Amino acid sequence: MNFLAHIYLSGESDEVKIGNFIGDYVKGRNYEQYPDLVRKGIYLHRRIDSFTDSHYIVCQSKMHLKKRFRRYSGVIVDIFYDHFLASEWSLFSKHPLPQYVVQMYEILVNNYFMLPKEIKVFLPFFIINNWLESYTSIEGIEGVLRRMTKRTSLPNETTFAISELRGNYNLFRDEFMEYFPQLIDYVEENHCIGIKTFHSPKYL
Repeated sequence: MNFLAHIYLSGESDEVKIGNFIGDYVKGRNYEQYPDLVRKGIYLHRRIDSFTDSHYIVCQSKMHLKKRFRRYSGVIVDIFYDHFLASEWSLFSKHPLPQYVVQMYEILVNNYFMLPKEIKVFLPFFIINNWLESYTSIEGIEGVLRRMTKRTSLPNETTFAISELRGNYNLFRDEFMEYFPQLIDYVEENHCIGIKTFHSPKYL
């Protein structure tokens, strides 16, 4: 999963959200230098990634992109899934997405001192470009992918990725909608994180 999903799956704790947000940037046992709840978030991030990477529905989604993205297909699926979480946000949360996103930016700024160096570097651009809320539109996803190809080793195949998303939109959405509730159940049952309490009656 990408940034928005990891934050959402953290429940109410600001510290767990921070840990889940920075999880990709904390390697090995470096997590031990963080406070308890931040460590919990980092561990949760790793378990979410493990559950996701091995799930048959996610593997199905990856196959649509494997031809051009190969081992990076999972990265693209994570971003696509964040798009569907953002665009269907009212199904999963009673809190308006713009409000939720602003609160997360405030949490990150207020805890800037504990963020890994890589996140400190890109955080201003992350906030200025309103990265989290930009997931709601396909154009926003395209912008996210283009920025990622400039700062990471992600192949510059954004045009192909967006074409696949547009052409198979309902397919990707259906796979996300089948998978994500299972991920929520996994997190709640195995990591003592309360998420369903935030669901709208429409989702339940």
